[in-house]
Amino acid sequence: MRKMKLVVVGNGMAGMRTVEELLRLAPGLYEITVFGAEPHPNYNRILLSPVLAGEKTIEQIVLHPRDWYVRHGITLHTGCRVRAVDRTRRTVRAEADDGRVVEAAYDRLLLATGSSPFMLPVPGADLQGVIAYRDIADTEAMIAAARTQRRAVVIGGGVLGLEAANGLAQRGMQVTVVHTNAWPMDKQLDAEAGALLQRALEGRGIAFRLRTHTESLQGDGGGRVRAVRFSDGSEVHADLVVMAVGIRPNVALAKQMRLHCERGVVVDDTLQTVTDPRIYAVGECAQHRGIAYGLVAPLYEQGRVAATHLAQMGIGRYGGSLTPLRLKVTGIELFSAGDFMGGEGSETIVLRDPAGGIYRKLVLQDDRLVGVCLYGDAAEGSWYLDLMRERRNVADLRDQLMFGPPAPPAAPVAEIVTTVTSLARAQALRALAAECET
Repeated sequence: MRKMKLVVVGNGMAGMRTVEELLRLAPGLYEITVFGAEPHPNYNRILLSPVLAGEKTIEQIVLHPRDWYVRHGITLHTGCRVRAVDRTRRTVRAEADDGRVVEAAYDRLLLATGSSPFMLPVPGADLQGVIAYRDIADTEAMIAAARTQRRAVVIGGGVLGLEAANGLAQRGMQVTVVHTNAWPMDKQLDAEAGALLQRALEGRGIAFRLRTHTESLQGDGGGRVRAVRFSDGSEVHADLVVMAVGIRPNVALAKQMRLHCERGVVVDDTLQTVTDPRIYAVGECAQHRGIAYGLVAPLYEQGRVAATHLAQMGIGRYGGSLTPLRLKVTGIELFSAGDFMGGEGSETIVLRDPAGGIYRKLVLQDDRLVGVCLYGDAAEGSWYLDLMRERRNVADLRDQLMFGPPAPPAAPVAEIVTTVTSLARAQALRALAAECET
């Protein structure tokens, strides 16, 4: 019996998590072909920040080495960008970095084309030394720049921008973060937590220019960036400029295929495109119920659902994700999720310990936790997230909700009775009994 053919466009975390789940559910159902535009096998993109900071190597963040694809009978084409899809003939046409043309037929097609960084359309954005921060090539470019250059400007004070700034500072560069809003990570933290984060990063030598708009990038006359100029006329010298001002779903291929796209490729609760049921989309390129997610947890949840339908089980439904946020900067703990700003009809509980650098904010509505913002100690973040996902009534937990989950009841001390046939075992039991009594 002929196996069906599955073609995956995109060798990143979302696509490969879908393939992992599919292999678990229906290991022999498809002949699988994967096209990846980067020359690398699948790697953990969220760990690029520790690579930049010198805490990990590229090899350590690879999720699926090339032999994994071989073991599972998957045909992998790296450095190979899909240029066209013929939905009538059900064929994919790709072009490799060396100019080769590769074609593959499909019965099912999975789009996992991810997203691209947004570059500010300001004069000088095309100068040498101006880069985005998205993939291994960008990370390697920043590491190389840090060896020979001294001053860096990171435009964007969100998660990715701060991780880039920290990594460059760790490599010895003088770093300035430029952000248009009043505090860093303003979409993920409130003003108090943002101020604590800024203070911690300033302690690492990172400077901030807040409420500041970039007007242009100035060159040195030889085609290389020299400075960043702001709308107030001031400048900051820069040998390297990193733009981290947001991402856009990669939908050019989907549009060429005449799939319905808005911000992303529009999919239903099965992750099938609303245009063609043979074609699925997962990850940052997909738009579900009006939302295109950019964090890893939703992408994995989408992959699990898509895999059940590709496996012809038809049982999964994706209803959207509650997306928690953590910053991958060693030594800084923060966590936020839900409606942590609060508003009309909500109640806010706050704990502050400025000396200890700890801040906790819980937002409740109708005796249910709807938002959380933690800084300095985020150990209970997952517990709070579970409460929000379960929509649990927390009226009985109010007195200790701020301090994390209740401790389990103490186990009664039982009398230990045993026949000792070994001196070593007898000593161990006596030690255990003594510990229980204390």
